[in-house]
Amino acid sequence: MNRLVAIRSQESFCRERAALDFDRRVFWLAQAEEWEQRALDEIAHHFRECNLAHGDLRPVAS
Repeated sequence: MNRLVAIRSQESFCRERAALDFDRRVFWLAQAEEWEQRALDEIAHHFRECNLAHGDLRPVAS
């Protein structure tokens, strides 16, 4: 989950820049959206991995 924290940090940085850099606001907001999507992808990947790991522990029906 450290990776998710780093991704969210980048997203936050871009949003802060968007608030301060009026000339490039659109650019920074677009960058923030890209980082947000990466965060969502990372979360989805994490849950897929967890589900696979827990799927191996289920008892086999006879």
